Amino acid sequence: MYDVVVIGSGPGGYVAALRAAQLGLKTACIEKRAELGGTCLNVGCIPSKALLHSTEVYARLKKEGNALGIAYDSLRADFPQMMARKNQIVASFNQGIAALFKRGKITQYTGVAQLKSPTQIAVGEETIETRHILLATGSEPIPLPFLPFDEKRILSSTGALALKEIPKRLLVIGAGVIGVELGSVYARLGCSVTFIEFLDRICPTLDIALSKELQQLLTAQGMTFHLSSKVTSAQMTDREITLSVGETQFSADAVLIAVGRRPYTQGLGLESAGIALTPKGFVEIDGQFRTNIPNIFAIGDLVDGPMLAHKASEEGIAVAEILAGHHPKIEYAAIPNVVYTHPEVGAVGLTEAEAKAAGFGVKVGTFPFKANSRARCVGEELGFVKIVAEEKRGTVLGIHILGGHASELIAEGALALQKRATLADIANTPHAHPTLSEAVKEAALAAEGRAIHK
Repeated sequence: MYDVVVIGSGPGGYVAALRAAQLGLKTACIEKRAELGGTCLNVGCIPSKALLHSTEVYARLKKEGNALGIAYDSLRADFPQMMARKNQIVASFNQGIAALFKRGKITQYTGVAQLKSPTQIAVGEETIETRHILLATGSEPIPLPFLPFDEKRILSSTGALALKEIPKRLLVIGAGVIGVELGSVYARLGCSVTFIEFLDRICPTLDIALSKELQQLLTAQGMTFHLSSKVTSAQMTDREITLSVGETQFSADAVLIAVGRRPYTQGLGLESAGIALTPKGFVEIDGQFRTNIPNIFAIGDLVDGPMLAHKASEEGIAVAEILAGHHPKIEYAAIPNVVYTHPEVGAVGLTEAEAKAAGFGVKVGTFPFKANSRARCVGEELGFVKIVAEEKRGTVLGIHILGGHASELIAEGALALQKRATLADIANTPHAHPTLSEAVKEAALAAEGRAIHK
């Protein structure tokens, strides 16, 4: 009899299992794949970032090498080697998680889990007994009804990370985070990339100022965007795929469908177990991650909220601590969102529009990276920092960064939201010089009307 069995070994599940074992709970984890790590490690966050890095280095050397004083006779992209490096990185982390499980004495089961009762889970021919169950099975890409994935020419993010060769023309349906990241990978390698987006701007959850400037910068990199556009039908021949968008047709060698993801509940037996779902298909939980069956919990992409790996990890840790009798609290406002294009985007908290809609009087400070000395030295002059704060007390409501290494810089923003920091807290904190982080300090100073370098 286990204290807890975690179903799914993604960034929510495996972290929950490790924390539960740390806390002395007898723990098991069930994973349908042969490898641990879930979507994020195997076919999502990690492989995409490996390819984004390889292609960014290639593109920047191609564009900026001579100016940097790096001379070369020829430069070419070795796509098979990029893929091999990506696979090697994934495999190393697979092994790392397995080693952590072994050290934590966590029992690993491989196979599809099916709930038989609130305390019983079937995996193949075996039935596992447990006091508590944590559902952490994540999500899957949403296909279009008339364009099912074949992962060869009609691609989800999974297929786009496993192509054998670079397509000459790629159509991307959906210009959200996944779309623009993977579109960037192939655009840097010489592929003609065209986006078709239903909404009127890209990455619509971002502050509108960042969204608009990001689109301009990606367009300057050769990508094409068609906004407020809907794909209504598709035709396939041996040579190409043609999409109809109103009266206009677009043709390409491959199509990436990146219109969103949905909770992965297939084969879990949720209905027979009596677990309630929301109208949108998410598992319904209370404020302690419990489903309507008290000893069964759910986290991550299975439940409502942003589909982010680090959100799932925080929730997994929280459930493990709840089971051990602790009282954790997650500050959801402090969970950052990142887009790994070039330049990157890092955002946390409320956008300016959201803050005003919520009734706050706001003051805003911005600072451009072109005025930051480190940015000039390392060729990261594009973009800016924007801070949104409550007008009277200066409490930080949101920080939004478009620029080099924004994924790292946004941690300061997350801490500011977590600790209810004020503009003065950031503005009066010494930041090392020269660093990109000084732009965050300068944006806080700008919001208070005392910017030094603007």
